[in-house]
Amino acid sequence: MKIIIIGPAFPLRGGIAHLNESLCRAFIKEGDKAEIVSFSLQYPSFLFPGKTQKEEGNPPTDITIHTKINSVNPLNWFSVASFIKKQKPDLVIIRYWLPFMAPCLGTIAWLIKSQSTKIIAICDNVIPHEKRPGDNQLTQYFVNSCDAFVVMSKSVEDDLRKFDTVKPLTFIPHPVYDIFGKAVSKEEALKKLNLNPADKHILFFGFIRKYKGLDLLIKALGNIKHQTLNIKLLIAGEFYDNKEEYLQLIKENGLENNVIIRSDFIPSEEVKYYFCAADIIVQPYHTATQSGVTQIAYHFARPMLVTNVGGLAEIVTHNRVGYVTETNAESIASSLTDFYQNNREKEFSENAAIDSSKFSWENMVKGIKELKSKY
Repeated sequence: MKIIIIGPAFPLRGGIAHLNESLCRAFIKEGDKAEIVSFSLQYPSFLFPGKTQKEEGNPPTDITIHTKINSVNPLNWFSVASFIKKQKPDLVIIRYWLPFMAPCLGTIAWLIKSQSTKIIAICDNVIPHEKRPGDNQLTQYFVNSCDAFVVMSKSVEDDLRKFDTVKPLTFIPHPVYDIFGKAVSKEEALKKLNLNPADKHILFFGFIRKYKGLDLLIKALGNIKHQTLNIKLLIAGEFYDNKEEYLQLIKENGLENNVIIRSDFIPSEEVKYYFCAADIIVQPYHTATQSGVTQIAYHFARPMLVTNVGGLAEIVTHNRVGYVTETNAESIASSLTDFYQNNREKEFSENAAIDSSKFSWENMVKGIKELKSKY
């Protein structure tokens, strides 16, 4: 098939861009002709909470990325749609993660859909974590423009069915992120990051936003700091919230010597060191759909702790590859204490290495093609 993927890609940074690039490679590996149409302007700078929307480095040479979409210029949407129609794709896959993108992506979809070009949306979120007036109307406009949907968690499926109960839909778990290189030894990773090998390290990874629950993890660590576990919390990611609020919470819990903050965007080539240095990866989310962080952890065969929200518990099997806890500091602290006191790292790591095979890119490609064949 000729396939166009619409969504962020290099030089735009983040998990959605990484997934689009990996999905493009997976289609090409299966013998399809796949390309990405990405954004020249994703967010106006005044709407973006981070330092920069772009990552450094060289563009990928094994996939084609067309940097064309301006998310706020309607005239551009017609131009992009014309470009895509000239490619005569059999399938267009659109990534949807935020109602802000609905006018742009929905209009492009309406303009290009036809009997010969079908539109499948991969919906990361349907109802956003941080809600704003008009979200439902914008999402409804986008949903109406599509022919079928892929969701990566059952919670998103439930949300999507509030907007459409008829169109074909399939659930495909988020594939493992395999773009960050091979694992290195814990000793090498600790040395690279200048961390003390005598300490134990918990990793909180990714952009820091309120819904991701870093506050719960800090409070949990405060609950167990009096025990002789010698735990350090490694926070690796850029603050999209007020950093001072978290620093105050660290101080209130007496954790100034137990928290290490690396508050810049982590380049792709350094990701492996953070995961391989950690004993366990913690995602203490207040709300969630699915998360790419778990799939990075699977790639590096690292134990995980997630809260029982959204689709996280669908991916992390409790007491096999890690823990599924309640969304409170006490439950998180109890599981972390069990992890260290009962030396469960080796067991969980070995199981994660086995279970990672369930989340393959081949399965996602197969699932998308089966979905297209239904209409």
